[in-house]
Amino acid sequence: MTEKKTAQWDAGRFLKTLAYFGVIPFIGSISWLQQLFGSSSKTKKDQPKLILVAGATGGVGKRVVKRLQQRGYRVRALVRDAKRATEILGKNVELVEGDITLPETLTPLVTEGIEAVICCTGTKVQPVEGDTPTREKYYQGIKFYMPEVVDVPEIVEYKGLNNLVQAVRRQLIKAGEKIIFDFTKPSQDLKETWGALDDIVMGGTSESSIVLTDNTAIFTGNVSTANSGGFASVRTRNFDPPLNLAGFSGLQLRVKGDGKRYKLIV
Repeated sequence: MTEKKTAQWDAGRFLKTLAYFGVIPFIGSISWLQQLFGSSSKTKKDQPKLILVAGATGGVGKRVVKRLQQRGYRVRALVRDAKRATEILGKNVELVEGDITLPETLTPLVTEGIEAVICCTGTKVQPVEGDTPTREKYYQGIKFYMPEVVDVPEIVEYKGLNNLVQAVRRQLIKAGEKIIFDFTKPSQDLKETWGALDDIVMGGTSESSIVLTDNTAIFTGNVSTANSGGFASVRTRNFDPPLNLAGFSGLQLRVKGDGKRYKLIV
């Protein structure tokens, strides 16, 4: 049998760890421990998916907007005239002005944060009561209702759609690389993000720390098996909202080891 080692437990360091990571233990519950290790369900409900709808004021578009809202999605409507769009869609829809036939109007304000796109430009449905024409023209005293799109279908259905695809692909397809943590530039925000999480929270006596120097972060410490412990680690505080790395294929780390095995948990 393996002899069990015992050592004095540091209650002060235990409380400092909980305070740093913003965790409050409840008697008779392990939810605080799950929260500390990042495995509990979020207390704050995730924000619904944001969907961009182009052609939102047309016959199909406004029906799509309504159905998305009924299903709990957030909607950003790409419109030419925000004032007129408010009259059609109401005040509960985020509006952004732009024109898919004019690529310079499809700015990052249009695409920032979206997770999907529905294009309703150029589509037509049988008009029903309550439909509002997008443009009015008079010819020899007779009023004509003109569709929202321009008169040449090629401009909207080919060039316009291509403009929209090129604008949103930068948001939906995260090409290249993204730096998550740059320890070569140890900012105050970075120092307040990382902290030690050792087996002190479970009665152990292991102890570690992370120190940010001029151009690197140094993780150092001692691991002890006393009091049935046996791990030392550093981690970030929980992010709210969480980091979204869905558009990337993996993580790349630049580290210098000491011959021991280390584990990265995401």
